[in-house]
Amino acid sequence: MIDDRIRISDADRERAVARLREHFAQGRLSSDELDERISAALTAKTVGDLRPVLADLPEPGPVVPQTRQSPPWAMRHAPAFRRGPRLLPLVILALIATLLIPGASWALFAFLQVVLALWLVACLAGIFMVARFRRHMRHYWESGDGTHWHLGPTTRRGCG
Repeated sequence: MIDDRIRISDADRERAVARLREHFAQGRLSSDELDERISAALTAKTVGDLRPVLADLPEPGPVVPQTRQSPPWAMRHAPAFRRGPRLLPLVILALIATLLIPGASWALFAFLQVVLALWLVACLAGIFMVARFRRHMRHYWESGDGTHWHLGPTTRRGCG
């Protein structure tokens, strides 16, 4: 703890006045209180004279930057999903390769067939899953016995 008899500098007084202005801006002090405390801080000669001026005010918290920062998901001047290589340059390179390299068009055509086949398998799997889900939901709504989602007959609620 600092001895109350130690003399303070002009810089100490200015720091105290700056803190008082911050507390006034935050609504902790009225303008009359601010004027009284500023005059007391500017005429203070020792730490003991300055201590009562700031005694009932909280210590300053960490300084928060006043500039408004955008959230991390809001990128500036960039598309939302910019991961990996761009698709257009790759497509252009593939088309140039098919025109210049003999036999490359067959390789590209085979690759596109594989991609198309995988896409069709994924679509069919999705269709079957949606149909199964709809059947399950229809059975749930038509039963009307107050049962909820269940895994089997042993976990049904409402059954005696």
